[in-house]
This record gives sequence, structure tokens and C-alpha cells, in this order.
Amino acid sequence: MDSTLLKFALPGLVVLAISTCPAVAVEQNCRFIQAKPEREACYKRQEDELAAKRKRAPAIAESNTLETLRQMRQDDDAVHRSINNICRGC
Repeated sequence: MDSTLLKFALPGLVVLAISTCPAVAVEQNCRFIQAKPEREACYKRQEDELAAKRKRAPAIAESNTLETLRQMRQDDDAVHRSINNICRGC
């Protein structure tokens, strides 16, 4: 059993480690630039990218929130209908 778990868990962990490395590398590559103007330009690009991501996130989150609320309302209505169909005095 342990060898089966190891056989499937190890490749999964390797894939996870590889997929997270590029994101970390993008954030850390500016500090290794020796020339100050180039390093500051790199930091500025990172700030701009982060600001753009933050602007996009609320718009996406708002549409997801509305859809989630709509789905929750439908689920609540379905549960309410099923509860009302239960015979309480049988």
C-alpha cells in the first residue's frame, strides 16, 4: 500500500513543485539585476502587473459572486420544496 501511495504522490508533488517555481522566479529575478536603473524598471513592471491583476480580480469576483448567489438561491429553493413535501403527520 505504501509503495502505491508513493508511486502516485511523488509525481504529484514534483508537478506541484515545478508549477510553483516560475511564479516565485518572476518575483525574485529583479533583485539580482546589478544596474540600478534596470532593477528599478523591473520592479516597476512587477508593480504594474500586480496592479493589473488586482483590477481584474474584483470584476471577476463580482460576476462569480452573483452567479454563486443565484446558484445558492436555486439550491435553497430546491431544498425548501423537498422539505415541504415531507409528510410530518404520518
